[in-house]
Amino acid sequence: MTSSLAQTAARGGSADAPGSRAFRSDIQALRAVAITAVVLNHLWPTRFSGGYVGVDVFFVISGFLITAHLFGEVARTGGIRLGRFYARRIRRLLPAALLVLAVTAGLVAAFLPYARWSRNAIEIIASATYVENWTLAAMSVNYSALNDAASAAQHFWSLSVEEQFYLVWPILMLGAVWAASRLGRPERQRTVILVTLAAVACASLVSSIVYTAAHPAPAYFATFTRAWEFALGGLVALGVSRLRAPQGLRYALIAAGLGLIVYPVFAFGPATPFPGSAALLPAIGTAAVIAAGSLGARTRFSPVFEWRPVQWVGDVSYSLYLWHWPLIVVAPFVLGRELSGPIRIAILAVALVLAWATRRWVEKPAQTWPIWSGSVRRAVTGMAAGWAVIAVLVGLLLVGSAVRSAADAPSASPPQGSCAGPNALVAQNDCPDPFGPAGSVEMGPKNEYFYTPPECGEFLDILRYGDTSTTHRCDFSGGDAGAPDVWLVGDSHAQQWQGPLFDLAREHGWRVTISFIGGCPVADVAYVGFRSPGTTAAIETCRRWNHDLAQAITADVPDLVVTSMAARHELVDDGSGTDATTQYVAGLQRTWAPWTEAGSRILVIADPPYNGEVRSPDCVALNTGDPAACARPRSEAQPADPLVAAVSAVGDPRVALFDPTPYLCDDSLCYGVVGGIPAYYDADHLNLEYARLLAPMIEAALPLSP
Repeated sequence: MTSSLAQTAARGGSADAPGSRAFRSDIQALRAVAITAVVLNHLWPTRFSGGYVGVDVFFVISGFLITAHLFGEVARTGGIRLGRFYARRIRRLLPAALLVLAVTAGLVAAFLPYARWSRNAIEIIASATYVENWTLAAMSVNYSALNDAASAAQHFWSLSVEEQFYLVWPILMLGAVWAASRLGRPERQRTVILVTLAAVACASLVSSIVYTAAHPAPAYFATFTRAWEFALGGLVALGVSRLRAPQGLRYALIAAGLGLIVYPVFAFGPATPFPGSAALLPAIGTAAVIAAGSLGARTRFSPVFEWRPVQWVGDVSYSLYLWHWPLIVVAPFVLGRELSGPIRIAILAVALVLAWATRRWVEKPAQTWPIWSGSVRRAVTGMAAGWAVIAVLVGLLLVGSAVRSAADAPSASPPQGSCAGPNALVAQNDCPDPFGPAGSVEMGPKNEYFYTPPECGEFLDILRYGDTSTTHRCDFSGGDAGAPDVWLVGDSHAQQWQGPLFDLAREHGWRVTISFIGGCPVADVAYVGFRSPGTTAAIETCRRWNHDLAQAITADVPDLVVTSMAARHELVDDGSGTDATTQYVAGLQRTWAPWTEAGSRILVIADPPYNGEVRSPDCVALNTGDPAACARPRSEAQPADPLVAAVSAVGDPRVALFDPTPYLCDDSLCYGVVGGIPAYYDADHLNLEYARLLAPMIEAALPLSP
């Protein structure tokens, strides 16, 4: 019994499963399905929009295999040798992972814009130490990180979750074994472990559903929202081992299980709340397929599972997962073009070759390298040495980023020239090539729309909400007590105008108070989220700030209020069934009326044309010789803006509008480069250099003093 148990766990079956095979081709086939779903989702995200569920398939498989293996050791020896277990994980997983991370660091330095080195460096070291999921969870709640380009190591988040599972699971099982012995029933170890796994599964699943609903962004990466999937695999490993089932039932289980895995690949998408209850489909589907294989021998699916191409993809699935994502991120910069269908197919081919080579010459040999096989200490030393290499590479990236950034600070004045940036679209300037190549396409510190000069000091104590600080006072008055007071308020789409406003403030000696919350409108509307429904806490903070800010401005009676926001992306719903634009127009009028009645003037800045919604954010960087290739139809890039409608509806001369569209578009197209300067900093915001060149146009649009 004990010998059979150990052998079965080692070859991937569940303990004393009837009909266990020396090799579980069904599990290897599941690996092939999982990696295919993930890779297709990353290469063709709109066609295989739910392919990310392949990760959940891997989690259940890992829970099954590791639980079976550990229980085999418990049954054989009465315990678990933690050092040997962790050393095996190191030898199995780290060599290939560290190789890919080292190559990725080199590719980042060689091909990606330097402004991306810092984030990639941070995520590479987080991936090497298997905390990438928590790094991404922290970034996911940072509004300013939402528009950052994906790092080349981002996919390591799921490997981090797995490693954390490997770290905790043996200890959890040892705790269950200890509890069984304390109860005086060591023969009940299986039962106690099953109860423990069931408790973990229930607690984790409930937390996953609750946390996904409350905090969907970090929930996706959190370990505790995924632990139930590992526990589910463990329950299958120990719960079905003594059962038998007829072939017809096993065939039905496999068919249903595969259906539950494949259906979400096409039915789910970025808007699906995940993991939450939605993850039950691929997880239960995987458990069903594994259980069917544990309940007996062959079924009608066996020839398909055993087909050599399927088994080969399962064999290289780990290395394929490691390689495919860095290639996707770096390839556009290597080739100088956006990903097309043929390029995506080429990336897949290269990834498969690299996966085969890594499996052949790194993954398998590393498990028996004499330098560290048979010794826990040498395995840990090898891990530390690998981390040291990655740390050096990361340090070089960070130093390089710091040096380049220090030489790229915002200048005292914007670029000069009658044909520079938006000036190229001023008709009287008669510029010969307004849409030609840019002088530089790298977006560094001098381009950061959120750059705040020393005159703004620290955050004020007003309009604070927990850890959220919103407000600065920037004094350009030179101590003049009678200097005009100006407020700039809104979300990050208002913040992108602070550069030109500060230039005007320096010129005219203004005191400028700025107050922003990302994704939150300054309007008396029933806000429910930015782009997608928000969390209760985010909605409450936005609504409180909105109310308090409106009252603060009314009480302060500034000479001028400048406001802007991404109203087309900020969701509102007052329950009346009225369309969002109508709700916005009414809400903006309710907010503005007390300001103008108190004596303030208002300048509303319309939202610029879309960038990331209509073109790749990297389009300009990938088409340096022909930036006009990034032009998009004006009808697509600049749909109706509620801000424009609200100014028109209010009909008050104290409320003026500045619309930047004519300085980014001609009559038919909107552009990514105008006057030799990239218009956008990222997918969603203007380049600071470009926005500063609009200062004279903004000044000309200011409402006249009463």
